[in-house]
Amino acid sequence: MPVDRDKLKQQAALRAVEFVEDSMIVGLGTGSTAYFVVEGLGARVAGGLKITGIPTSERTATQARSLGIPLATFAEHQHIDLTIDGADEVERGSLNLIKGLGGALLREKIVANASRRLVIVVDQEKLVDRLGDHTAVPVEVTQFGWQATAARLKELSAEPVLRHAHEDHPFITDGGNYTLDCRFPRIDDPRRLENAINAIVGVVDCGLFIGRASAVVVAASDGIHVMNAL
Repeated sequence: MPVDRDKLKQQAALRAVEFVEDSMIVGLGTGSTAYFVVEGLGARVAGGLKITGIPTSERTATQARSLGIPLATFAEHQHIDLTIDGADEVERGSLNLIKGLGGALLREKIVANASRRLVIVVDQEKLVDRLGDHTAVPVEVTQFGWQATAARLKELSAEPVLRHAHEDHPFITDGGNYTLDCRFPRIDDPRRLENAINAIVGVVDCGLFIGRASAVVVAASDGIHVMNAL
């Protein structure tokens, strides 16, 4: 029988939601897996759980409001107890991540950086032995001078491609920036690469999330597994 990946992701999301406790400030991720997380949180809030959510995108904020999840901003809360989000790749062992294919890279990293714990939910297809094996590294850049920024990224052996929302219109992030999806021949030192990318003028931030995940909930064909950071 074919594996129902959405069903598995939903099961993993519900397992991750169990980490949430009463009175927590909770970062709400963006993407197909985070959608199930927000759904699960909405059900728990309807059942009496009291939390405050800080969403990483306007799309997530709209979904959370529709489910009655109270929301706040960093103006009210600069520190987050727990963030639950998805990822595009998870490196086995290190739990280093690539995120940002959903288009909310900068907000996701701001929320992750402010979080005491970051729990990631993925299906088993997102697990890799080395970051970049299957996925490009999204890099959020300013609209002004993005061509020059792309040229500097090429000096790091990247193959940057400007992301488009439509054929003739570049994708614009919630922060008003462009995204360059960068393929690298091999990523042997992801922390060093993250620092090198972020040092380029015109780069806002990149989709390498190094040393940030506390745990990863994996939806596998044989059940739900929790991987903890070493």
